[in-house]
Amino acid sequence: MNPSPLVQEFVENGCSASCPVIDMHTHPGPYKAIYFPNGAPEKMIQTMDRCGVRLIVAVSHAALCDPRRGNAFTENMINQFPGRVLGYWSVNPNYPEQVKQDVADFDNHLGFVGFKFLADYHRYPITGDNYRPALEYANEHRLLVLLHTWGHSDYDSPTMVGELAEKYPHTTLRMAHCGYGEWDESIRVANEFDNAWLELTGAHNANGVVERLVAGSGSEKILYGTDLPWFDPHYVIGCVLFARITDEDRRNILYQNAEKLLAPFGVDPSGK
Repeated sequence: MNPSPLVQEFVENGCSASCPVIDMHTHPGPYKAIYFPNGAPEKMIQTMDRCGVRLIVAVSHAALCDPRRGNAFTENMINQFPGRVLGYWSVNPNYPEQVKQDVADFDNHLGFVGFKFLADYHRYPITGDNYRPALEYANEHRLLVLLHTWGHSDYDSPTMVGELAEKYPHTTLRMAHCGYGEWDESIRVANEFDNAWLELTGAHNANGVVERLVAGSGSEKILYGTDLPWFDPHYVIGCVLFARITDEDRRNILYQNAEKLLAPFGVDPSGK
């Protein structure tokens, strides 16, 4: 029933030649006792091909707890699938001396666009001193920082993201999950700070949230992400396609905004 040509193309073909989706939030590899049928790198690429996903930015599940082992896993996937995968370099704030070493080692590895923080899981606030080496490095080198954010959290609330955005204006802070539940505060932070962005991972399935975010901050500040293999790309694409927004909004979210953020890291909008 949706009259959008872009929607019709996805419905008919499962993908769109004119809308090359970029997924800014994925986690390859196994995770605890959960069975992921498409969690291995090769399976993730197959899923991308099926759903018309041109490029993903990944941080392995292992890296979220054990950065040294997990960052190597991410790097292997980047090298295995050039042009299809970029990475986030993960740090664990509970080991501050290791954070310093990991940050110092960042420049020795190709294909990484910034850092990943998982403060809620690590039970350490994003505004704490142990994250400072990574934030200072990201600010100096104009890198991206992917932040797990959750509403009313003591570790990574949208308000805390605003504090970082003001302190580190040259790093791009991405609010994964859009500060789930604190939608209006997340919108406020994205509007107040040029370097604070909203990212749909996990927030896509809350009824009306896509429209609310677009109305509040504009589609130019929203990025597509899935947590693949936690969510299938088609599911999240569908949440964007069938939201009551324009095709230009959909293109901004699905790939155009990501292209702008990733251009400094060598991503060509032409796909070459």
